Amino acid sequence: MSDKTSSRKKLSLPAKMAIGMIAGIVAGVICQAINLNTNIYIKPFGDLFIRLIRMVVVPLVFASLVTGAASMGNAKKLGSVATKSLVWMFGTSAIATGLGLIFANVFKPGVGLNLSTEGLAAKEIAPPNFVDTLLNIVPINPMEAFSTGNLLQIIFFAMLFGFALSMLGEKVKPLVNIFEQLSETMIKLTGIVMGYAPIGVFALITVTVAQNGIGVLLPLLKVIILLYVVCLVHICLVYFTSIKFITKKGIREFLKGAAEPLLVAFTTCSSAAALAVNLKATQRLGASKSVASFTIPLGNTINMDGAAIYLGIAAVFVAQVYGIDLSFGQQLTILLMSVLASIGSVGVPSSALVVMTMVFTSVGLPIEGVALVAGVDRILDMARTTLNVMGDATTALVISKFEGELSETDYNRDVDSSVTSA
Repeated sequence: MSDKTSSRKKLSLPAKMAIGMIAGIVAGVICQAINLNTNIYIKPFGDLFIRLIRMVVVPLVFASLVTGAASMGNAKKLGSVATKSLVWMFGTSAIATGLGLIFANVFKPGVGLNLSTEGLAAKEIAPPNFVDTLLNIVPINPMEAFSTGNLLQIIFFAMLFGFALSMLGEKVKPLVNIFEQLSETMIKLTGIVMGYAPIGVFALITVTVAQNGIGVLLPLLKVIILLYVVCLVHICLVYFTSIKFITKKGIREFLKGAAEPLLVAFTTCSSAAALAVNLKATQRLGASKSVASFTIPLGNTINMDGAAIYLGIAAVFVAQVYGIDLSFGQQLTILLMSVLASIGSVGVPSSALVVMTMVFTSVGLPIEGVALVAGVDRILDMARTTLNVMGDATTALVISKFEGELSETDYNRDVDSSVTSA
């Protein structure tokens, strides 16, 4: 009896979330069959989980980045890590968008579809001006950035704040220690929040299945399959190749170590939800604490390979549905805008729909086209968020290797940012 109890206690968080996901699929089918209003009875439990995640993400990102920047030690190292990280992230995002465009042009998911666009509407959002985008990274009032949850401005302030701490040296060591302790506390708090994850996942999946069902999936099945296929191609072409030949680690080794954050991302559709467990996972895979603390929060905001693939496919799909021929120049604009507009996308569900509106506006595609894929956005979001989180983990390992700080994998390593599975 005691052995059974002990094994129950040892059930890991990913296993609990997997059970929640399977139960959610079954419950969703039942709810749809009996026409239960999931928005009233089930959706609030999923919304609560997302709100809990959003509650911890801002202080977690700030404390982690300040700690990471402060531990760099000097401007040269911080500049090296920042430059390599940004070049790597934007480079992989550009490849992702290109893959999405290529596959969509070859397999033509929108050709032959008779989807009615009557009555569909989407709010028009002006594409960002490049200069304004850069200026808006700098917060006029950091407290306002905290209160509104503007992660990009928080990241910019945290990097400068952490660098200033590193320049002051030993006399501010007590303050650096406070931020390190704050970072560990926030990750511990995230671990507590993640104890609710199986229930949150159950609710989110139930609502997704109950609301979408097979009827809404069939007309867009080609888009859904294409997105998942391109994501797999990107994983093999970019991530697995980088892991194998740059970090010299095994693919199975990487997948085993990254399993928990990937499952969190897939089931919650929130890269913010996976942030804390990704910090832990990458350090156990060998990434240095300073690099992981810098690249994971940064990547959570600007490293959007999944969204980039989605934007490429969606743009071509909508153009095909409306019978619009996209020129090479327009598709190049889509690629550039996808990378630019993804900067600052909040790591919460469906933010890609807002970015998509900006991209469509920039090349003259009908804004109503956004509503065509909105119905199955949750299904698509599961793939692209998982890809975003895998991209963050890959970046942390690759940059650690470039900095000569990558160590051997130790799945049982007692890292500072440990998260207990509730």
